[in-house]
Amino acid sequence: MHRVEQVMGFPVSLRVDDDHIATAIGDAVFAWLREVDARFSPFRADSEVCRLDRGELSPGDISADLREVLDLCEEYRIATGGAFDVRLPGRGLDPCAVVKGWSVQRAADLLKAAGARRFVLNAGGDVVASGGPWRVGVRHPEQADKVCTVAELTDGAIATSARYERGDHILDGRTGRPATGLLSLTVVASSLTLADTTATAAFAMGTEGVEWAAARAGCEVFAVDAERRVLRTEGFPVAGAQVRAA
Repeated sequence: MHRVEQVMGFPVSLRVDDDHIATAIGDAVFAWLREVDARFSPFRADSEVCRLDRGELSPGDISADLREVLDLCEEYRIATGGAFDVRLPGRGLDPCAVVKGWSVQRAADLLKAAGARRFVLNAGGDVVASGGPWRVGVRHPEQADKVCTVAELTDGAIATSARYERGDHILDGRTGRPATGLLSLTVVASSLTLADTTATAAFAMGTEGVEWAAARAGCEVFAVDAERRVLRTEGFPVAGAQVRAA
């Protein structure tokens, strides 16, 4: 199975190498991601997130899924000393930094529950992989046609936060200003929920975020700072030569 659809504002590709997996599970994966977009997008006036932000829903009325997402947002806000914050002054509630990784990991869990063992789910460059090893290229932060490293995944996830696609869109909640200390930061972890949220939170912290992310349980880090220095934890899984490309 190999499918690509545009969901949540970015391309999502699914590759499943297991012959016994029915196409219906692919339908379920993309249906779930479309449901997440409808419910949690801060850009849809009728979404649960926007209704909560406008006061049309009380905190006690929200779904268990949104409560889980907001609890994660608060966990990372506290852990970063406020650098990661989905409720910045003058802006609406925007939990996208958690929703993306959380929802794509849920989709990967659907695949595993259906019996898929060898697959790659790529959501705008953030990847959940199973049954590898797989090679995942990490884009060079200043040269779009090059990679700065290639990671090897067997069963896990990789996520990158950077400035190259959307400019200075990640803000340091402590100052309200764009986080500019890093050009890119990549995290490998057991789940995309952990990898993606940690990458975004660490990027918001600037250069101090590299050490913070590296200290998170189960996280390996590859970063390029504003001075073009490469910072990498010892356990970051740099790929060998004989693995399949994702």
